[in-house]
Amino acid sequence: MLAGVTSTERRLCTSAPVDPVDPIFPGTCGEKKQQVLVSLSDPETLSGEMWMSTFSRFARPSLQWSTSAVACRALRACRSPGRAAGPLCCGPTSTQLRGQQTLGSACVPLAQHSVRSVRALDEERMMEVEWESGGLSLYPFTWLRDNCQCPLCTLDSAQARKLLMSDLDVHTGVDAVEVTNDNKVSVLWPDRHISAFDADWLKKRCFSTAARQALREELFLNERHYWDSELRVPTADYQEVLRDDQAALDWLLALRRVGVVHLTGAAAERGAVARLAERVGYLRLTFYGHTWQVQDKPMANNVAYTSGKLSLHTDYPAMHFAPGVQFLHCVSAAEEGGESEMVDGFHMAELLRREDPEAFRTLCSVHVDFTDTGTDYCDFMLQSKKSIIEVDAEGRVVRINYNNATRDSVLDLPVQQVQPFYRSIRAYVDVMNRRENVVTYKMTPGDVLTFDNWRLLHGRRKYRSRPGRTRHLEGAYLDWDEVMSRLRILRSAVQGNA
Repeated sequence: MLAGVTSTERRLCTSAPVDPVDPIFPGTCGEKKQQVLVSLSDPETLSGEMWMSTFSRFARPSLQWSTSAVACRALRACRSPGRAAGPLCCGPTSTQLRGQQTLGSACVPLAQHSVRSVRALDEERMMEVEWESGGLSLYPFTWLRDNCQCPLCTLDSAQARKLLMSDLDVHTGVDAVEVTNDNKVSVLWPDRHISAFDADWLKKRCFSTAARQALREELFLNERHYWDSELRVPTADYQEVLRDDQAALDWLLALRRVGVVHLTGAAAERGAVARLAERVGYLRLTFYGHTWQVQDKPMANNVAYTSGKLSLHTDYPAMHFAPGVQFLHCVSAAEEGGESEMVDGFHMAELLRREDPEAFRTLCSVHVDFTDTGTDYCDFMLQSKKSIIEVDAEGRVVRINYNNATRDSVLDLPVQQVQPFYRSIRAYVDVMNRRENVVTYKMTPGDVLTFDNWRLLHGRRKYRSRPGRTRHLEGAYLDWDEVMSRLRILRSAVQGNA
């Protein structure tokens, strides 16, 4: 259980079966744990208490535990290949920040690894490393030659490989291996070239299943925390995120794990989303501009630019590569109505997988046409084909593409599949619209909502503005590549390299 979780909170999506032969559909080869979020608020709360979740209560402890546990399991596996992992080697680590206990995202930096011995296994074409801490690691000869760190083979200033694949002997052997006095592993190749590998560098790249999983999680943070209407949205101070690396790191970690973070304290004027984007990298330019103004407009070129209800949706499925992250800043609130709504699309997909496997399979396999046509930053005529639910090779939900307004009338399906498609999409929408799954909140001037556009579906209730002062949100997009890049940089700066 996460630190600070009350007795009223419950687990969601504890597991979902996955068949490695058919990653979309449940199989009989055992169950794979899915990411879990513990719900965190009173479902009747629409404002005030909704935003009182802090990183010290939610985001930091949960993020720290999930990453630390995975990493430590992997380190244990590296030490003891072939044996089951025992108890975790470490739990959450804490640092003190502004008088409150806060938790970061990774294990504290590890002590330097020491090599006891190395030997070449010529028949297996691998180098075996025995560690002082116990356990063995195996490294293929070809991989070692391909990743030689010497100046002839690697451009250190760019951390980029100079050795050409056409110059790599993929069947190479080795002449000699040894441990040097400075705890490096030296390899002498048949062409008399010498490679030297740092022990920590090798340890991190251990080929065991657990080590590879840990490194994958460290680099990409694929674990997610699922939620429903009881979510207490993680909250941070806008100005603090701009000026403090720890605050910015916590913000991006929660954005990745939970999918949404509410920032408070921005000025109630245009420009806040651009400044926030600069903290990360740069804005994603689209056909609606670098930033865009969500207001009730005459002759609107987007249904968002009206005062009517917006159904739950992701933005821009009409683009083949939809923006990954969205910022919405409240400049002026509506006089009446205009409450925002959101659901966890990943969680909803998992619920659909369990409740209606046929509908889940259909939405994963059928490619739907989306379109968007008009004039804004420039004129545009977009067209794309996407499955509404995207899964990876392991069957894990990785992206939701759904916007009823831009779903095209073109339906490129055999006529016999049309009705099953409509039944499936309606089933998914019905799951999303259940009261127990929707978070409802009211934005006030100065609020900035930051969320995962590949995961969250967001909507809005109809509204009425005050005369002469319309409801006004300013929005902007970023891509996950730049967000994850900044997260890794911040993590390295704040916590150092484990």
